[in-house]
Amino acid sequence: MPREAGLPPGTLNLIILRVLRGGALHGYAIARKIQLLSNDELQVEEGSLYPALQKLLIKGFVKAEWDVSDSGRKVRVYRLTPAGRKQLETELSEFKRTTFAIENIIDTA
Repeated sequence: MPREAGLPPGTLNLIILRVLRGGALHGYAIARKIQLLSNDELQVEEGSLYPALQKLLIKGFVKAEWDVSDSGRKVRVYRLTPAGRKQLETELSEFKRTTFAIENIIDTA
């Protein structure tokens, strides 16, 4: 069963930036890709996704432009900026360091 609860704070931003590293996507495609890549373990609801995207836009980590989807609907497409790529690397490094520390505690305590 897909879940959203339990993501550590800031993880959603990291996941969004990582998904966008593969190329520009509209909001539904971002949510769907997260769900697919997590083997249906994670589901990001609109109420979490769009505020996170808006914060990433304000910080300059992503940019958005209007486009038309394959089905002919007008969609807002999000793309990683150079600042977003740099932020992604910073957040990935921090995430890996924190994960390693937590694994050490779990394995040795």
